Amino acid sequence: MNERKGFSIAGIPLIVVCVALLAMGFGIVTHANNGLPLWLPAIAAPMVATAVFLAKGFFQVAPNEGQVLQLFGKYAGTVRLEGLRWTNPFYSKQRVSLRVRNFESGKLKVNDSDGNPIEIGAIVVWQVVDTAEAVFCVDDYENYVHIQSESALRQMAQSYPYDAHDDSKASLRSHGEVINSHLRDEIQTRLGKAGVQVVEARISHLAYAQEIAQAMLQRQQAGAIIAARTQIVEGAVSMVEMALDQLSKRGVVQLDEERKASMVSNLLVVLCGERGTQPVVNTGSLYSG
Repeated sequence: MNERKGFSIAGIPLIVVCVALLAMGFGIVTHANNGLPLWLPAIAAPMVATAVFLAKGFFQVAPNEGQVLQLFGKYAGTVRLEGLRWTNPFYSKQRVSLRVRNFESGKLKVNDSDGNPIEIGAIVVWQVVDTAEAVFCVDDYENYVHIQSESALRQMAQSYPYDAHDDSKASLRSHGEVINSHLRDEIQTRLGKAGVQVVEARISHLAYAQEIAQAMLQRQQAGAIIAARTQIVEGAVSMVEMALDQLSKRGVVQLDEERKASMVSNLLVVLCGERGTQPVVNTGSLYSG
């Protein structure tokens, strides 16, 4: 079921008509004994009843709001025109907000794709774009949005690891744009039938569950240390290679393979060591005997 335009007209002219009917009706009753024709009092009651009946057709539409009209349970259209409106008095009316709304899910405990328990939460920004689907296709569209958003969040969280060991693989912690886009698409797929558009969805909370948080922190620290050491070694090797190359090109000293190996060893110790090294002056020869 898709939204369509409902019948309504401006309410101000109808207010004038209703006031005129009421004034005429009460005026006739008031002056009934002043020589008026006998048939005039007979129409006073219908005039007042007509004014009261017409008054039931008035309703107000605020900005970014729609009024869903039904005639004896059948959908009769939606009115989005702002201001005081009038429609068939037999129509029942239901207000539906078209404003942008948002909510934050609770902290959900799920397992990521590696089986690690994590806590995750999200903020979802949404709005109704089809009032007919929102009212008639689901029982309570606001509750439906909340439940389906949390379900989509669980499904998405189980599709990615919290922290990927391979940089080319998306993870919950390091690929925010990819994760948020996936989450938005996942929620939109579920809410499309309810006439709801997801404006934005993003992760608001992400952490390991308490029972494994300490162990995972130690693993992250170990990974950071290994990555730092790898970078240090790569830099040290480049510096040693550059030093040997410069010494060879400038002819500062002639080194055989054994002396080169000794120099490389000493430089790597100095460059890769955690603590400052103490210089030792060798006054002898590298060779003995």
